[in-house]
Order: sequence, then C-alpha cells, then structure tokens
Amino acid sequence: MKKLERLGYSNWFQDHVDTEKLANHEIARVTAVHKDRYMVTKGDGDVFAEITGNLMYAKNSAVDLPTTGDWVYVDFLENDDHAIIHDVADRKTLIKRKKSGKTTDCQLIAANIDVAFIVQSADLDFNLGRLERYLVMIKENNIKPVILLSKCDLKSKQEVKKIIKSITSIAKQETVLPFSNLDGMNLDVIKELLLHGHTYCLLGSSGVGKTTLLNNIIGSARFETQPVRERDNKGRHTTTRRELIQLKNGAMIVDTPGMRELGNISVDTGIEETFSDIVELSLHCKYRNCGHVTEKGCALLAAINEGELSEKRYQNYLKIKKESNFNDMSSFDKRRKDKNFGKLIKSAIKKKDR
Repeated sequence: MKKLERLGYSNWFQDHVDTEKLANHEIARVTAVHKDRYMVTKGDGDVFAEITGNLMYAKNSAVDLPTTGDWVYVDFLENDDHAIIHDVADRKTLIKRKKSGKTTDCQLIAANIDVAFIVQSADLDFNLGRLERYLVMIKENNIKPVILLSKCDLKSKQEVKKIIKSITSIAKQETVLPFSNLDGMNLDVIKELLLHGHTYCLLGSSGVGKTTLLNNIIGSARFETQPVRERDNKGRHTTTRRELIQLKNGAMIVDTPGMRELGNISVDTGIEETFSDIVELSLHCKYRNCGHVTEKGCALLAAINEGELSEKRYQNYLKIKKESNFNDMSSFDKRRKDKNFGKLIKSAIKKKDR
C-alpha cells in the first residue's frame, strides 16, 4: 500500500474503491496514454497494458476509457511484464475538452489532478480569451488553477506588470506567477508549490515553455524541446503524449501536448466560477430569461455601456456558454437545430431576392 500512496493513492481513492473489483484485480495508476496504448504502474516501474474488449466495446463515450492519472483495476501477467486493464476506478477530478473538428465527442486530458498549471507566454502567444477557456475547463471539476506567465525575460518589468494586471482583472482569486526558463526567475518558487503525494499538470499552447519548465523542475534535459517558428511565433508539438512523471520529492506532474482548440462540453460550474462577476451582474437583469443580447433592462449591456464590464470578456462568456450548450445537445437536437437554421437562411435569401 505504501508504494501506491507514493503514487497519490490517498484516503479519497481508498474510500471510493470498488471492494468487489479490488478482490479480483490489483489497483494501478495509468502513467501514459498514446492512442490505444497504455502504461501503468503499481510503484515498481511502468508496465505496458491493454484494455479488455469488454471495456472497449461497452463504453458509451471516451469518458469511460482510461486516461493519464487514472486509477484502474488490472491483472498483471508474465511476471508483471504485461497488464490487462478491466475498468476505471472512481475519479476525483477529470480534465477534458471537445475533440477537434465537427465531432462533439470529448478528449480526455488527465484525471485525478489536484492543481493545474496554466502556462501562458508573455510574448505574442498571450491571450486572455484562451486563458478564460482554460479556467472554465479546469474549474468545472474543482481543480485548483495556478497561472504561470513564461518568457518574462523577453519583456520589461513594466510590461510584465501590465500583463499580470490584465490577468488578475479576470482571475482575482488565482495565483499568478511570472517566470523565465532562461534566467531562472521564480523557478524555485514553482518547485516549492509541488507537494508530496499531489498530482499536477501543465496546460498551455505549443511553444509556451511547458516542456522546458518540466526539464528545469526535474533537473535534467529528459524531454525534447523545440524552438518556436520565427515566421509566426507558433510553437511546435514537442510533447506528443500525456505522461505522468514522479518527481524526487514525491509529487507527480503530467505534461500535455499543446492545445490550440479548447472547445468545452457541459461546463456550467466552470463558467459560473470563471465568470462569477458576469453571473452576479445577470441577477440584476429586468427579466429572468434575459438573453443578454438586445433586451431592455439587461444588466450586462448596461455595465458594458458604463465601462464596468469588458465587451471582450462579455463576448467570450456568451461564446463559451453557447458552445457548451450546443456541444451538450443530443445528436437529434443538433440535427434539428441545423435543419431549422438552414430553413432560416433559405427564407432570408428568398426575401432578399424579392
């Protein structure tokens, strides 16, 4: 049990384990996922694993499959050289996003994360709207966010202060920490945040310095890094899979590939917490079913006109809320909505032609 506890198997997981399944299988933690390949450990090193056909074909969605950080019920075979995953244990937290493209299925990022480090670069990559999306994603599952502002060596102190001020204007309660992988600014402070038995993850776009930060935390160039492209300042995908790394002090951290698309599904709690100021304002609207678009007596529109609410933040709130609701609809509802929208467009074109 001590080996599992060093992997983060806390009282919460022990209290939520299925005793019947545990009587028939061992418990292990998923350390890496690459497509349909898994690596698991029970504290004696990583072992290649595959899931049972029953788990694969009985799943209703991607949420039912294991992801990095999961605790799973497994059978170890061949002197612990191979393992079969039978099921996923209850999760304490889960980070997920909508898959890229038109599909509305979700992609799992990591499970059982205690703290999410959102890495944003102080250079051209910095984007408040994207930061809000990350906050919605991780707050949906009650994960503590810490915002790390990288590449601060490329900006003056005044410019960094200005960026931090813009961040705290939308995330007043969150920790914001500027750092530099180049000159080492605040790297020791970040290391001090990593506590024994806790699991962390790094989130951010390609090229913001996540992998370099991880190498600095580990103390060696264990993971490959690549420079950003000069022509457009875009990062290249260095990390290609989500991997759980155990640190010397007993903390665990998951590095994740860069994400440019951050579609959200079913994130009501995340929206309410990230945009708590807007939610509070909406309570003062004249009508309970106010759409916050053109209605008279809308408290949000009034706040924008009076300069108390940023229009960009308001637009991002509406966009994420609408997107989440749409992605959460059933396939039947979506087809019906798309059909009705098509009819509306055709009707508008006919009227215009007249």
